[in-house]
Amino acid sequence: MASRILPISKIALLSLLICAALVSADQEEERDIDDQKLLLGFKKEKLSHFRFYWHDTYSGRNPSAVRVVEPQGNKTTKSGFGSVTMIDNPLTEKPELGSKLLGRAQGFYGITSREEFSLLMAMTFVFVQGKYNGSTITIFGRNRVADKVREIPVISGSGLFRFARGYAQASTYSFDPVSLDAVVEYNVYLLHY
Repeated sequence: MASRILPISKIALLSLLICAALVSADQEEERDIDDQKLLLGFKKEKLSHFRFYWHDTYSGRNPSAVRVVEPQGNKTTKSGFGSVTMIDNPLTEKPELGSKLLGRAQGFYGITSREEFSLLMAMTFVFVQGKYNGSTITIFGRNRVADKVREIPVISGSGLFRFARGYAQASTYSFDPVSLDAVVEYNVYLLHY
């Protein structure tokens, strides 16, 4: 039997794939060590406060909020019970939509009460600026919109907010009852490493 010699390009490709696998394994091991340090208490937990404005826009050519479920046979409730809206809302530094973009709120909310305007919110704040670029904070909970200040739990995070927990306070800055467009101030208090 004659032995076959792989062409140089195939050997180079094989070497590149092996190197990539080894680098990936090293990075995974580093992340595991970082997670172990967090869990064992080697890194000190800190409290951070973030304030930004959430723009929920139904109107215009490019809305950031779209109703995706309209409940059948529910034309009589004042609250809109059962409807679900998907969002990809801008998060800005100031209440004006044209102010500095800090991130986006992506997720959904549904109206969960027959009697009042109360939402179940599931959304992730995805940051796009500075050292937090690519990091996320996820909130999930009840938002009784009629209250001046609503508190919603922070249930997790990623990137620089891995193992995060805390709460978000939402306060309506403006609301247009015709278009349903709203601007909400969010103050997020976060424990993270």
